[in-house]
Amino acid sequence: MERLSLLIKPASSLCNMRCRYCFYSGVSAGREILSYGIMADVAADKIIDNVFSDFSGGAEITFAFQGGEPALAGLPWFRHFTEKAALRKKDVRVRYAFQTNGLLLDESWCEFFLENNFLIGLSIDAGRRFHDRSRLSPDGGGTYDTCLRAKELLEKNKVEYNILCVLTNDLANEPEKAWNFIVNENIRYIQFIPCLEPLESGRADSHARPSVSALRPALFTKFYSRLLRYWITEIENGNYISVKLFDDVVNYFCKGIPTACGIDGQCHNQYVVEADGGVYPCDFYAFDQYKTGNLAESLPRELLDTERVRDFLNDKPEQAVICKSCGFWNLCRGGCKRMRNSMYAGAGGMVCGFRSFLEKCLGPLEHTARRMFPCC
Repeated sequence: MERLSLLIKPASSLCNMRCRYCFYSGVSAGREILSYGIMADVAADKIIDNVFSDFSGGAEITFAFQGGEPALAGLPWFRHFTEKAALRKKDVRVRYAFQTNGLLLDESWCEFFLENNFLIGLSIDAGRRFHDRSRLSPDGGGTYDTCLRAKELLEKNKVEYNILCVLTNDLANEPEKAWNFIVNENIRYIQFIPCLEPLESGRADSHARPSVSALRPALFTKFYSRLLRYWITEIENGNYISVKLFDDVVNYFCKGIPTACGIDGQCHNQYVVEADGGVYPCDFYAFDQYKTGNLAESLPRELLDTERVRDFLNDKPEQAVICKSCGFWNLCRGGCKRMRNSMYAGAGGMVCGFRSFLEKCLGPLEHTARRMFPCC
């Protein structure tokens, strides 16, 4: 089956939060145009037409919406998009995902999500102290209570969701707090996203500032090795909770299936679509110099194999010193280049958080996975 996944930014970098660690604010600030505003219906229509003209006959297409904050495009925009796609899909299987801070969600949004089988990624950091330290409203206030109400609203309306949590140095130092949050809030699926240092191409007018809490490799190891103990204990008590890194490691190191971009050291073309239709190979690198074309003007396949895409995919950092003696090198190959300083070989290349984690935890993780799922 042919598959295509698009990461669409219908509100570009517009957002109703001012998160201290927002990486996309820094990315958009490094472009000639800071924000492309709300995607026009005519651009959305052309994108849908081009996608369904290029993929048919049993293909599977995922439209994932992100930002900025995608809800700023408004519920009518999404109704128009899904109705237009429904007219074109025929024998194509369509999936929807929506990553949100939750501030604008209400009953109408939930009804729409449920009707169209959206999977929601809701951003909440693990507890009020961590969340309100970084995830701020435009006037500088905390947003934890509002985000938690959004979670309760999704649950009440039986909308499928998972939690996205930014892993800062501060949180990585207190993994027990993260686990208590997971258990107390009855979270079934969670992904911890490393807090990254801004790339050098950001402009001074970005509200995202260099974060003292950007994750470091040693704390990556500390956090996940401690979290694994809690996770295994919970499983032994009959309660399975999906932690995405654990899932990804089992899938790749035990089954040979890479389910996270970069876990095998290879970049993959992500088809990031900005509000003007412009396409970029990676959300972390949606800069002007990496723009590969416009999906409102070209078919997806025409943007798949271009010189810029090839250059981006083949551009890899020099192998770190520590990698040369690593027993996991043939599988990892240095990992995701954007995550290098946060979870891999770090500044100077003398410490690798992922290697340390695998050395300590791959055995217990694999053993637990095989007990839970004998087919692993």
